[in-house]
Amino acid sequence: MKNILPSKSTFYRIIVFSSLAFFIFIALYAGTPTTSKQGLVTYVDGSVKKRAGEVTEWTPAPKNTRILSGDKVRTYQKSRAELQLEELEVIRMAPQTTIDVIQLYEETKEKRRETKINLVEGDIWAKVNKKKGEEKFSISTPLTVSAITGTTLRLRFDEDSTTQLKVYNGEVQITNSTDIPPVTPKTIQPQQVPGPHQVPGPHQVSVEEWLYIVKSMQQITIDNKGKVLNQGSFSPNDVDEKQDWIKWNIQRDRIQK
Repeated sequence: MKNILPSKSTFYRIIVFSSLAFFIFIALYAGTPTTSKQGLVTYVDGSVKKRAGEVTEWTPAPKNTRILSGDKVRTYQKSRAELQLEELEVIRMAPQTTIDVIQLYEETKEKRRETKINLVEGDIWAKVNKKKGEEKFSISTPLTVSAITGTTLRLRFDEDSTTQLKVYNGEVQITNSTDIPPVTPKTIQPQQVPGPHQVPGPHQVSVEEWLYIVKSMQQITIDNKGKVLNQGSFSPNDVDEKQDWIKWNIQRDRIQK
């Protein structure tokens, strides 16, 4: 009877080719752009590093580095970075900026997809797509939380713990409460939440809760005690809008339309 088994050399070739195919698949998969639960570094100028979860060491984050929930990203002097989170949602980081990617497009117990980013220090520019009622995208500082949808904005947290928000397009809810509701298409008028008052139980509310609505070409500056230092409209002709950082972001937005 004729032997139909492959020869030993043929068998080895099959093993080698199978292994190569496997490693090629892994390499292609690793280079795949952003998925629903990860971001991607799409631009780097200068020194940019990231730190994963509880890891204490900062490692270089060149272009095409993947960003996951729990990662921290930092830019250094004379450095910039751009992160693409999903589709055209973008976070850009000015020099000497640190962000904490708390979670990316994760489903909550309420079956709502949430993204939470904390601006630890520095200056960021964000473009966020319009969200459905069951989706939530927020960017916080140590003092504030901003609920965002269909918006282009700039958020800055200074060394003196001052938060400045500028909205170039869309609408942002900014509050000092962590229990900010999901943004919906319904227009909400600016309102001041009632101040300190005695509540049932053994404790007293000592910090006044507030919520402001900031619309297109409006800005608000809030100090470390929650006091509004400045609010109202701003103009593209303002001195602050002539900065290279602002011009660069506007140019990048036009390219990415």
